[in-house]
Amino acid sequence: MRVPLSWLAEYVDLPVDVSPEAVHAALVTVGLEEEDIHRFEVTGPVVVGQVVEFVEEPQSNGKTIRWCQVDVGEANGGVRGIVCGALNFVAGDQVVVTLPGAVLPGPFPIAARVTYGHVSDGMIASARELGLSDEHEGILRLAALGLEAEVGADAISLLGLDDAAVEVNVTPDRGYALSIRGIAREYAHATGSVFRDPAEGPAADAAAAGASGFPVTIADAAPLRGNIGSTVFVARAVAGVDPSRPTPPWMIARLKLAGIRSISLVVDITNYVMLELGQPIHGYDLDTIAGGITVRRAKPGETLTTLDGVLRALDPEDLVIADDSGAIGLAGVMGALATEITSATTRVLVESANFDPVSIARTARRHKLSSEASRRYERGVDPQVAAAAAARAVQLLEQLAGAHATGLGARIHQAQPASAIALPTGYVSGLIGVAYTDAEVESTLAEIGGEIEKTATGLLVTPPSWRPDLHTAADLAEEVARITGYDRIPTVLPSAPAGRGLTRQQLLRRQVAQVLAASGLTEVLAYPFSTAAQIELFGSATAPTVPAVKLANALDQTAAYLRVSLLPGLIEQAKRNLSRGLVDLALYEIGQVFRPEPATQYGSAVLPLGTARPSESTLEALNRGIPPQPRLVAGLFLGAAEPKAPGRAAIPAGLADALAAVRSLGLAVALELDVAQWRHRTLHPGRTAGVFAVVDGVRHRIGFAGELLPHVAAELGLPERVAVFEVELDRLIALAPEHLAIPAIDAFPAATQDLSLVVPVAVPAGEVRTAVIEGAGALLEDIRLVDDYRGQGVPGGSKSLTFALRFRASDRTLTAAEASAAKLDGAARARELLGAVVRE
Repeated sequence: MRVPLSWLAEYVDLPVDVSPEAVHAALVTVGLEEEDIHRFEVTGPVVVGQVVEFVEEPQSNGKTIRWCQVDVGEANGGVRGIVCGALNFVAGDQVVVTLPGAVLPGPFPIAARVTYGHVSDGMIASARELGLSDEHEGILRLAALGLEAEVGADAISLLGLDDAAVEVNVTPDRGYALSIRGIAREYAHATGSVFRDPAEGPAADAAAAGASGFPVTIADAAPLRGNIGSTVFVARAVAGVDPSRPTPPWMIARLKLAGIRSISLVVDITNYVMLELGQPIHGYDLDTIAGGITVRRAKPGETLTTLDGVLRALDPEDLVIADDSGAIGLAGVMGALATEITSATTRVLVESANFDPVSIARTARRHKLSSEASRRYERGVDPQVAAAAAARAVQLLEQLAGAHATGLGARIHQAQPASAIALPTGYVSGLIGVAYTDAEVESTLAEIGGEIEKTATGLLVTPPSWRPDLHTAADLAEEVARITGYDRIPTVLPSAPAGRGLTRQQLLRRQVAQVLAASGLTEVLAYPFSTAAQIELFGSATAPTVPAVKLANALDQTAAYLRVSLLPGLIEQAKRNLSRGLVDLALYEIGQVFRPEPATQYGSAVLPLGTARPSESTLEALNRGIPPQPRLVAGLFLGAAEPKAPGRAAIPAGLADALAAVRSLGLAVALELDVAQWRHRTLHPGRTAGVFAVVDGVRHRIGFAGELLPHVAAELGLPERVAVFEVELDRLIALAPEHLAIPAIDAFPAATQDLSLVVPVAVPAGEVRTAVIEGAGALLEDIRLVDDYRGQGVPGGSKSLTFALRFRASDRTLTAAEASAAKLDGAARARELLGAVVRE
């Protein structure tokens, strides 16, 4: 909210020569956040001049300039010669002259300079050059603004260019502060200055007289959340509007500083009243309205062309203003082009209404049409100010546009009064931690406009109509703390309660993350939403479709499902990094996925009201409505695992890197992990491994690792070779041992042997390895596959697998014969189970 200081001073006493910084500082003490300071940035000699005469001089470039003689007053050098390119003025017109030494917004310094063969001793300014308008409509003529001043007078003060505005950030719960009225009240709270409510006085007295005869009906057949669309509707008609009258410069300057451009006098008045009182006002060309006005929901298939020229298909939830011809406005958002105020308008119907915040917010978001009016309605508008705002608009139309009230109008007021809030004695002090006296609490709540009634247990406080955010005793306590000063609240560091630190699951999750990061992977965080195509690609190893939770109100309709895998998010992150030139990536994410049970309806439980404590049965129903959310860890590798270096080619990332990361997960939780050949519908069949946790000899599958099929990687916009892994982290931690068993360091030397076995190509190396381990017995300490040979010397359809074996005994030095015997026992077991033959 931008607040011009001259406007603020009309309703609250400001110190003489108060600075914008001082106003900001005062407003900060009552909880408003300072944003910026806005000025016109016009300095130096800017005066009223009168065109004495001019000569038009055509130029070789086809342009015609005027060599003008302009009287700027004896004190400013009398008549000066000035070159001007505009043609919209005549001799005798009063204009704004910027003399040498002046600086206009830009900054654009003014100096005497030679142009078009003349020394131009200053510049005749336009409204845009002065910062009053965004449009260049030629030279600013004072007569067009209804002004006449002494030649040589200061034009900066005449046009209001010496004003400044403070900008504050208004939180959604304090919509009343989106007005001069609200900010003036807050400044009064902060400084103790006298506040004068603009909703009271002559305008309010005029509103009390009212108007009648214009038919208005509220027919809301589809209320949202129990609230009808409109509870207050005031209409006032005026006639005799002079469309030729200009907006006065003081109003243009204030609107400009407040961030609103001047359009026309009638529209400017409606915007001015909205900023002043916080009540949005809409003006209709009364001659374009057919019959009366009805506030209703849009009909199916109904359309409306709004003031921005866009034809909009209306939704049955949209609240509209309609006449006998159909919709003539999106209530609380934007009016219709058909009833627009134009240069031919002489009769105006002023609308000042109160609309349901939820309805207005939904309409604004549905049509992507946020307006100054909708911003205020979404946050709540004072229902008691509508009549005064309508009267204020009529008052300004009479004063500035030559209009007169016709007595035609309507007034509907169905707003329910605010409910009283019980505030027990001592509650505020107990909650805030400051010893407030009862008198201090009572006077503070009265200061914000509350009606106070004393009871046996404390106070009964009825919030003012402009504070729809006050509902509970805690809200009132916050107001006491805010108005009396946050600086009174002591700074006390809380004592940490006794505890046991992180849980086992938390410790192991952190350990997994640290191990992956230490291995060179970068952690990322992706959105938990997926498309239907991503669900099909990565939802299941073999099935084309899997159950997934679809969101009823998704942020992005193209990604309307909750993820069942972490891999789509990692792929999106990889694509984003690739587009920015990062081609060597090793990423990982730890997060939850959503895996619903088949044929189960989720999200069907009724949500409790925000002020009610849910019962155990309600909590149980809510929990049943949530799908299982296991925590997973996944990784992605592409590009080079080892970059190119002198004398060494780059080593591309692949399955080996994914398997190394998986094995590091096992080390992080002290769990033995094994891999075996596996299949996944989106991974390369020859480069995919299932990941197994081995506990007491039993293998539990907990994930997979592999490389994307080349055509899948290409469709996803990735390089041909991309390695991934995904492991169920919760299961990994659940299977991990409670206590880490540290093996003893053996003092006796190891004996090493190699074993080459020939098996059919279809036999996985992991099965051969398992058979050798089983047969070799306790002496076998380590086994690694070191070669997979297929070629000369090996029968067709077979392969030779060579394993490096290490044997060790804890009580003696092994002999070569003992190691060889254990090796042969392993080979015999492999022959028995898999038909393996020792290769000589």
